[in-house]
Amino acid sequence: MLNKYFKAVIIVFSALFALKTEAQNKRKFKVHTIAFYNVENLFDTINDPNKYDEASPMMELKTARAEVYQKKVENMASVIARIGADMAKNTPAVIGLSEVENRAVIEDLANDPALLEKDYGIVHYESPDERGIDVALMYQKALFVPISTSSHELKLRDSDGDRDYTRDQLLVSGYLEGDLIHLIVNHWPSRSGGEARSRSKREAAAALNKRLIDSLQSNDPYAKVFSMGDLNDNPNNSSLKKILKAKGNKKKVGFKGIYNPMEPFFKSGLGSNAYRDAWSLFDQILITKPLLEEDYSSFRFYKAGIYNAQFLITKKGQFKGYPFRSFSWGGFTNGYSDHFPVYVHVIKEVN
Repeated sequence: MLNKYFKAVIIVFSALFALKTEAQNKRKFKVHTIAFYNVENLFDTINDPNKYDEASPMMELKTARAEVYQKKVENMASVIARIGADMAKNTPAVIGLSEVENRAVIEDLANDPALLEKDYGIVHYESPDERGIDVALMYQKALFVPISTSSHELKLRDSDGDRDYTRDQLLVSGYLEGDLIHLIVNHWPSRSGGEARSRSKREAAAALNKRLIDSLQSNDPYAKVFSMGDLNDNPNNSSLKKILKAKGNKKKVGFKGIYNPMEPFFKSGLGSNAYRDAWSLFDQILITKPLLEEDYSSFRFYKAGIYNAQFLITKKGQFKGYPFRSFSWGGFTNGYSDHFPVYVHVIKEVN
């Protein structure tokens, strides 16, 4: 009887010890969001004589420009504040932007009440783009420390041999809570004139992007690179597949290769922008092989997403179901953007 009692005690003790060990072995991770957002014509109300901003939706408004501008900034900030917050419990640690007119509008965005306490820093260069729009990067100063920034010109010619001015590609290297990462922000040439006629321009943009990534990898084969932007191409187009050789399957990504976590979304019919009742996934974030490793002592890729919350979707009318854009038919809609933001979560194991 006594032996049975001791056996029972040993069994209970063993079970308790196993539970305690399991609890002790439960892994904890830190999560950050890295995002990209085409903020659709974030122009100020000042006519810049050095830019063709007269044709911007903001400048075309006949009345209430100041009020519309303030509301546009508020709307953009409210979206950024929500991207990835369900998992990271924070606004993006780093976010790339496109379709910003100048540094002043980014400062207004960073100083909006929805984002002010996050103390965002800004990296921005003026691009020669004929529409007067640029790309930029915002980062939480407490989380990311830039050590190098540069702007890289994409030199194009039109069919007459004249210079075709477009957006530069922005490269920022820095430390995300001690981990060195590299971020490239893109806004590749549009499909104006048709996809086929304009294809070579995006292939040239992809080639420039590839050179930047190759340069980073020549210095460090294990460089953690995030290349993000409005590429004006889908994951299956030649710029992504033939030039960058981006893979949609992690297992097929070789050494120094590029993974496109947006490709599975595209294959399942999801998109970030719509045109003529068809969805495209022009907004993408590409990552290099080291971010796919399973050693979580440093930040690694965890998951990707399209931030397509219900309030960002048009509820009625001709464009029902499309992204709820800010400007339409010469007026302000009190909407957001004609693109959904995209993001990736990175995770790091903590004690």
